[in-house]
Amino acid sequence: MDLFSKLQKMKILLIEDDEWIRDSMSLFFESEGCFLLALETAEEGIAMLHRQHCDIIISDYRLPGMDGIEFFKQIEKLGKDSVKILITAYRSKEVISKAKKVGIHDFIEKPFTAQIIEASLLRLLTNLHESPTMHIQKGFKDGH
Repeated sequence: MDLFSKLQKMKILLIEDDEWIRDSMSLFFESEGCFLLALETAEEGIAMLHRQHCDIIISDYRLPGMDGIEFFKQIEKLGKDSVKILITAYRSKEVISKAKKVGIHDFIEKPFTAQIIEASLLRLLTNLHESPTMHIQKGFKDGH
């Protein structure tokens, strides 16, 4: 599967309070011809998701106001069926357990590279493509 040709047909949302990461990821996806909307807070993400659907949602765990797990809980109530990725520097069994309960498909630790994001997206989208009815949670790495 050519990841970027697939991603060019999708809407990707990034929720990240670190401006440098938002800008870097925006430039990276833009250079590959992909649409990435980067927002600073979970509350901005929820407001945007009331207006439109995103195919892939990537959120940091630690955010001002609502954290990433609560954000994913809130959008689940909206009935948003998207690929969900949580980024964090605070990996713990508690965070992993909460992430699994809200249907997060993959977990990426900070610091990360563009290659790590690519590998996650490729794995998740390949699993989805091979078995559209499969629960993507299979790709989640919990480190145990």
